[in-house]
Amino acid sequence: MAGGPDFPAPQAGSRGHEAMFSTLAAALLAALGLSGPPAQHATAATGPASLGRSGSTAQHATAPSGPAFFVAGHGWGHGVGLAQYGAYGYALHGWSYDRIVGHYYPGTILGQAPVKRVRVLLVPGAKRVVISSRSPFTVRDRAGKTHKLPAGKQQLGPGLRLKLAASTEAKALPGPLVFSPGDASLALGGRSYRGTLRVTGGKSVRVVNVVGLEPYLWGVVPSEMPDRWPAEALQAQAVVARTYALTHLQKGGDFDLYPDTRSQVYGGIPAESDPAREAVNATAGDVVLYKGELAQTFFFSSSGGRTASVQDVWSGSKPTPYLVSVPDPYDTLSPYHDWGPMRFSATRLGRKLGARGTLLDVRSDAALSGRVRSLTLVGSKGERTVSGSKVRVALGLRSTWFTIGMLSLTPRAKPVLFGTQVRLAGVARGVPRVMLESRPYGGEWKQIAPLRSRGGQVAATLSPKVTTDYRISAGTLRSGVVRLAVAPSVQVSAAANRTAVSGLVKPLLPGASVQVQRQAGSAWTTVARTTIGSDGSFRASVNLTPGTYRARVVAGKGFAVGLSAILQVVSA
Repeated sequence: MAGGPDFPAPQAGSRGHEAMFSTLAAALLAALGLSGPPAQHATAATGPASLGRSGSTAQHATAPSGPAFFVAGHGWGHGVGLAQYGAYGYALHGWSYDRIVGHYYPGTILGQAPVKRVRVLLVPGAKRVVISSRSPFTVRDRAGKTHKLPAGKQQLGPGLRLKLAASTEAKALPGPLVFSPGDASLALGGRSYRGTLRVTGGKSVRVVNVVGLEPYLWGVVPSEMPDRWPAEALQAQAVVARTYALTHLQKGGDFDLYPDTRSQVYGGIPAESDPAREAVNATAGDVVLYKGELAQTFFFSSSGGRTASVQDVWSGSKPTPYLVSVPDPYDTLSPYHDWGPMRFSATRLGRKLGARGTLLDVRSDAALSGRVRSLTLVGSKGERTVSGSKVRVALGLRSTWFTIGMLSLTPRAKPVLFGTQVRLAGVARGVPRVMLESRPYGGEWKQIAPLRSRGGQVAATLSPKVTTDYRISAGTLRSGVVRLAVAPSVQVSAAANRTAVSGLVKPLLPGASVQVQRQAGSAWTTVARTTIGSDGSFRASVNLTPGTYRARVVAGKGFAVGLSAILQVVSA
């Protein structure tokens, strides 16, 4: 599929090159959600307060406070060998095709191809195929006898029955059959091809296109690189594609190459274009050699600024002197030079990557080229390591040159006592600076302070006046929400005659309910009730027999339950 430089160059698949389509690009950009399960809670308490059974009375629900992960990266493709957008840039800057090829495969030279013809498997097996031509054509059977065929269509099933020019009825011929063109090319279905078509029968029909190496490349180069790109870039692609085809010939069968990403994308005559044919013809027979042998000329779309060593990408690969990481400065022309961020909740990321339990964190092992070799998933039930290539497939990433960042705040187990300060800590990995945002009870989200990440850690000292939600953000990325519940400060004392208690509550919460409670074993029993006055004070009549007492304030209005310090009454 030919396209312009504003679109990804179509590419072949496994270990050679990879197909890219704009619909996939759109899908990859879709945000995948931010919220996740709660992380482990901090256990430190501040002041003599607790939430109590009633909990916070804030009117908006707390979002889960687990970490939010985001993935950003560079380039498109495996990263080994020739980067097509980089070649495009070098061509624009006046580089010749041989210089471009030499840059991406250092230490190699150009030589001549050892073969002149290839066999492309077009149909591995079908119930029926249609072969046609606009002019009379011929077919040769297994016995070597050639038969004339009229212009038009020939429909073949596994029995290989044909309607010959000299016959009015279809006749079975001994296969395999080789169809040769007359004055017009042959077509299989609705697509025309150069060369001949070899057809075998049996349980199904199988079709192989036998074609010259150069005409084969006429249908490959514009399928692998936009034909509007400069001639030198197309010529570099032609040399690389020619070499790649010859180093990936299938062995021991009746065909050499697949017509798709398993080899290279081959579109036949409809894919051809004048610029592509000219590029192939200008480099006729040129292949890449290393020490007299054909080189492995992997190629891909966009490097992100540096190609990868073969060992960076495929674990277990032997060092290859010409498949090393090289700078690729003109990849900035690629719309996929940088991509992301893609957002994941801890739940979704952990599920996609197979984390053990709840995903808490990730650790990357990256090569010098930036490609991720492996990712260690830190889960609540243990760790698991997966390869960078598997992560790429599981998450639908454009390349293995990626980083996984994280935004999270550490939840607090107990409320903050009104008038005191608390340190809120978190993680901001993958971004240098984040913004702390808050949403007080009944209010809206607002940015309150920038935080600088130091070693991936961020922290802020806060003194909330009412129960408040917090999160950190970086652009459109946001962490999960942490709620700091604020409990009123409650002071209580006993009257000298032990017939009443009095106290003071901050902030001013006039009319709020106060319960005077006495401890009975592990339970607390309310022995008196009162309300807070306009000045914040309260008084309740109660017969203070020896025992343990406290005052409990239920204020509502965005406050957690407030508890006084313990009041111990002893025998007179």
